[in-house]
Amino acid sequence: MFNHIMIGTNDIDKAKAFYEAVLKVIGGGKAIDNTTADGTKRVFFMHGGNTLALSQPIDGQAATCANGMTIGFKCDSPEQVKELHDVAVANGGTSIEDPPGLRETTMGPIHLSYFRDLDGHKICGIHRPG
Repeated sequence: MFNHIMIGTNDIDKAKAFYEAVLKVIGGGKAIDNTTADGTKRVFFMHGGNTLALSQPIDGQAATCANGMTIGFKCDSPEQVKELHDVAVANGGTSIEDPPGLRETTMGPIHLSYFRDLDGHKICGIHRPG
């Protein structure tokens, strides 16, 4: 359904290092740096036909996180859900909500972890058993 997700950052170098560490957990490759003609710096991570992009805001204003927005990364196992969370926290992210683990939902059991990245964006690690 999605081609890419782009999020703003106020420190492109720190955000790049954070996501290189976090996305390595789920098999994400090396970052691709890009600078637009007007000098806006961006970083692209491509994996499994999906792209996560980090960008300095093109309007020159500070990057802010969206209230109510969550980006979910698909994990291969419950252990990977926890590892994604733990690597994020070890690299400056902030753990939020309940600790990583199994949640019983109306869609059945789901393993989840939640954290905020360096710019406050809400990120989720998710594994659906079976």
